[in-house]
Amino acid sequence: MGMFDGINISGSALTAQRLRMDVISSNMANADTTRARQVNGEWEPYRRKMVSFQAEPLAFSDHLNLAFKERAGLSGGVRVNQINEDPTPFKLVYDPSNPDAGPDGYVKMPNVDPLREMVDLMSATRSYEANVTVLNANKNMLMKALQIGS
Repeated sequence: MGMFDGINISGSALTAQRLRMDVISSNMANADTTRARQVNGEWEPYRRKMVSFQAEPLAFSDHLNLAFKERAGLSGGVRVNQINEDPTPFKLVYDPSNPDAGPDGYVKMPNVDPLREMVDLMSATRSYEANVTVLNANKNMLMKALQIGS
């Protein structure tokens, strides 16, 4: 591993967690949006989005070093694999006065659960903070190494 690999790995995690927080914010902002997009001429409510991560692939030189040194478990960081839509069904709320109500008086509401979003946001925030701590520890180690040489 190079001198700045730890910082680069922490940076990739910070970027991924920041995107996760942005998606959660979008979910919360659209928790009551009943007209997000048209499907076959009919309005569909906002559908909750979820972020999935994967390990960032190693560079060719890292794979070559692994083959010679037989070191396992080395990772190149994290990246966002994709942003998926939650397939759970929409919530039905009885409100015949709503302009989006069907003939039976029920309105399709987004499948966003504010409690779940807040828990996900807390988890993303804690992960972000942990990666900031790791980044600062890497920075401090590099500073101490520079002080040894002087």
